[in-house]
Amino acid sequence: MADQPTNDWRTTLKRRLTVTAVAVFVWSCAIEARLVYLQVIDRADLAARAEHQQSSEITALARRGDIVDRNGHLLAYSVDAETIYGVPSELLDEGKDPAQVVATFCNALQDCTADERKKLNERFSKRRPFAIVRRLASPDQVKRIAALDLKGVGFLKENRRYYPNRELAAHVLGYTGVDNGGLAGIEATYDKLIKGKPGTVLVQTDARGRAFGRVEKPPTTGDSLELTIDESLQHVVERELAAGVRENSADGGSALVMDPWTGEILALANYPTFNPNAYRQFDDDARRNRAIQDIYEPGSTFKIVTASAALEQKVVHPDDLIDVSGGTIRFGSRVIHDTHNYGILSFTDVIVKSSNVGAIRIGLRLGADRLGEYVRKFGFGRRASPDFPSETPGIVWKSQDMKDSALASMAMGYQIGVTPLQMATAASSIANGGELLEPRVVRAVMRNGRRLVVPRKVVGRTVAKDITAELTPIMERVVTDGTGRAAQMDDFTVAGKTGTAAQLVNGHYSSSDYNASFVGFVPSRTPIYTIIVVIHAPHAKGHTGGVAAAPVFKRIAEVALRYRGVSPTINPQPPILVARRVTDVQQANVSMTSSSPAVVKIPAAQTGSAAAYPNLVGLSARDALRALGQIGVSARMVGAGLVVEQNPAAGAPIDSAASVTLQLQRRAIAPVASEGTE
Repeated sequence: MADQPTNDWRTTLKRRLTVTAVAVFVWSCAIEARLVYLQVIDRADLAARAEHQQSSEITALARRGDIVDRNGHLLAYSVDAETIYGVPSELLDEGKDPAQVVATFCNALQDCTADERKKLNERFSKRRPFAIVRRLASPDQVKRIAALDLKGVGFLKENRRYYPNRELAAHVLGYTGVDNGGLAGIEATYDKLIKGKPGTVLVQTDARGRAFGRVEKPPTTGDSLELTIDESLQHVVERELAAGVRENSADGGSALVMDPWTGEILALANYPTFNPNAYRQFDDDARRNRAIQDIYEPGSTFKIVTASAALEQKVVHPDDLIDVSGGTIRFGSRVIHDTHNYGILSFTDVIVKSSNVGAIRIGLRLGADRLGEYVRKFGFGRRASPDFPSETPGIVWKSQDMKDSALASMAMGYQIGVTPLQMATAASSIANGGELLEPRVVRAVMRNGRRLVVPRKVVGRTVAKDITAELTPIMERVVTDGTGRAAQMDDFTVAGKTGTAAQLVNGHYSSSDYNASFVGFVPSRTPIYTIIVVIHAPHAKGHTGGVAAAPVFKRIAEVALRYRGVSPTINPQPPILVARRVTDVQQANVSMTSSSPAVVKIPAAQTGSAAAYPNLVGLSARDALRALGQIGVSARMVGAGLVVEQNPAAGAPIDSAASVTLQLQRRAIAPVASEGTE
């Protein structure tokens, strides 16, 4: 009986040890399970959360590539700007209140709004590792913030887009947003090439949120673009278009200049326009690229398509007579009128006088299938250029759906929707002999010091070359004898076509608002430019293309040809002809000291009262020829360089068979004063 307490104590201890061991085992298993969960199952999520708590990353925008015109003039480039940021843990480290820090910043910035102060307070109150104070601050603001010498303030190099010429080529270039991404125009179309690769700034913090390191990865500059646009020509087109819209009291307009041999767009303008540096201040109407986005019924300018198809299909010949039915034609209850009762016209005069009834009769001879085929050949009903993804493809009838009334409308340029770009491209195919080219506005891409040229692209053939040769003289007569007289130029032949079409308003054709247009190419036989002008709703001088659009075409063409240095094709000055008696041309280029002098014919001029030869000694050959040309005298030149001797001498009387022999040498000779001069 005495041993019983001892056994009870041992049993109790054993039980307690067992319970404790089980508890420790269960606790250990729970800890191990938790560790396995945290380190294996939930490891990725926890690591990401830790990295987020210990570091903050901000994207540094890349510098966009430059955009230049065909001559290398800058149209768009990026300017340096700095973004101000702060590290809240450092700025508030000494017990400062967020409101005090924000007040310090705003006093230096000097233009904080109430809303901006509120947002800054929220950013710094949350004690984030990284907080933006001001994006793209001005240089003065950066200097004032830097002068505060605050711990935890940093500056991030960024850039913003700048357009030095303001409105110039605004619809071609487009614009960028706050994040430096392209939102319209070429900026948007080639955004992936231009924008480059962004960089990053990583700020690392400790457990208490204090920054202890920054790691920066600089951005990579994007590619630069060389456009087909000519800055000087673009300025002229914008100026003349704006003047044309204002003088016609019109709602707006578009003008486009194209190289008919390459498809390069040399100028593209719309009015009204906008400043891409402040694009938010302009409405959608000003920012819209009318030349590629607005469709319109082209009216009689479309007759060049009808005429081309008729000539190639041989349903008519230029001299064939067409009865225009007293100026009217009927389709059921619908009656179509000409502006005049022409009676019987030749095919040529149908186009020259822009007879709607005549064009309809030609269209009916062609039929829906054949006319529809040529409409597609000329590029209508599809986008013309990949450089303008927002381009409207237009509206075209399907051949199988066209009845006679619809066919009649299309033959004269109604019930078909086109863009000015499509119409200019079609006219260019007539100018270049029948090739339909893809219009383009990007000439080359500059990447890593290399210039990658965008090649010329032929989409297809519209008509044969001999057909364009037949149509060109007809289009010339439109300008000399027909509806396009206002486009006629003194020094150059012009081939073109006027167009006038009533605007469709609420499903009905307006009796007051018209689209007036003129499209053509100059010089007509050796084209350099294709130009189209479209004036929307002119109300001042008249609503027709010949009155509203043709004068604008003429002014643009005159300046463009003079700018290009093109020689006149009407009454051209006879060239300077040089006849050499040497047989070796290369030897003649090296030396002109042969005993047989060069014979130079100079354009004759009015002799006026000149009765004696001028003193030419010491002049260059060019200046001497110019002086003799003013008095209608021919010259024989021996040698090269400056005039050292002339025969007859200065002061000698000019006879009827006036001719001067000039001795030239490559050394300077001081001019000798002739008798009676000082």
